[in-house]
Amino acid sequence: MTITENAAYLKGLSEGLNLDTAKPEGKLIGELINIVSDMADAIKALEEENQTLRDYIEEIDEDLGDVEEYLCEECGCECEDDECECDGNCTDCDLDCDCDDIYEVVCPSCGETVCFDESIDVDDFACPACGEKISCDCDD
Repeated sequence: MTITENAAYLKGLSEGLNLDTAKPEGKLIGELINIVSDMADAIKALEEENQTLRDYIEEIDEDLGDVEEYLCEECGCECEDDECECDGNCTDCDLDCDCDDIYEVVCPSCGETVCFDESIDVDDFACPACGEKISCDCDD
């Protein structure tokens, strides 16, 4: 049974007992059951919102994977485990690719490695993972 079903069951039990709400014990039990019912409704709403957010995060993660794949295809790099083997300047790798316009920056706030090209305005560049503004000393 879910928490909402359990709260409804408790409410039904209390109604079956015909508690005298004029007495302090009856008032207390009635209020406790109301609180349990309200908490169950709040928890159910939070669980639904949590699932919605999890679904949204999963979609964003898939979209980010597509962007990373696109950037690696543009660079011509061979990628393994979602990490680009090429550092963007091709002096440290044996790959025959044109990476002159691809830049890679590590976010100082969250440590995420971000790749971008010259079409991105580096003055307004923010980390897609944490939203922190990143300054870049890219060779233009």
